[in-house]
Amino acid sequence: MRVNQTNRLTYRLLTPNDADLLFALDQNPEVMQFINGGQSTSRDDINSIFIPRLKQFSNQEKGWGLWGCFLLDSNEFIGWILVRPMDFFTDKRDDSNLEIGWRFMQSSWGKGLASEAALQIADTLTEYKVATKLTALAHADNQGSINVMKKIGLEYLKTAIHTEPLGSAEVVVYEKTLD
Repeated sequence: MRVNQTNRLTYRLLTPNDADLLFALDQNPEVMQFINGGQSTSRDDINSIFIPRLKQFSNQEKGWGLWGCFLLDSNEFIGWILVRPMDFFTDKRDDSNLEIGWRFMQSSWGKGLASEAALQIADTLTEYKVATKLTALAHADNQGSINVMKKIGLEYLKTAIHTEPLGSAEVVVYEKTLD
């Protein structure tokens, strides 16, 4: 699967060679606030946890992975859009329902870049017909992410406890059916 660039952004799937980008993104406490309470991710965690997980769910043909988002004019990395089957790391994995998520550098906040990227990825997933549903999860107080969910056409489904091997958290769940 290929994602077309927009007027401001270009995309590519991140690989283990992008560990430095993942590390840099996770060093800002504001970026990590709703992920883990604002703790930065160690380089060891990037290499021993996040890169092995990325390798497990990345699939270019299906569009699964972390879609790195880069400013078109400078090629500056500003964040990523996650795409993987819901509950991928559990026994409830659902390949027909894709989880979409995002994490962006604070310097890019408030400019519509996360919404632009998430919408481009969601539209591409719809175009390629790789799933029947798209779902996003966020901490209930993460209004920025909830705004992105609404802008890409997801609707509130429920508040629930989301559990995976790295932990559990109460989240709001937004979802839409892909046409």
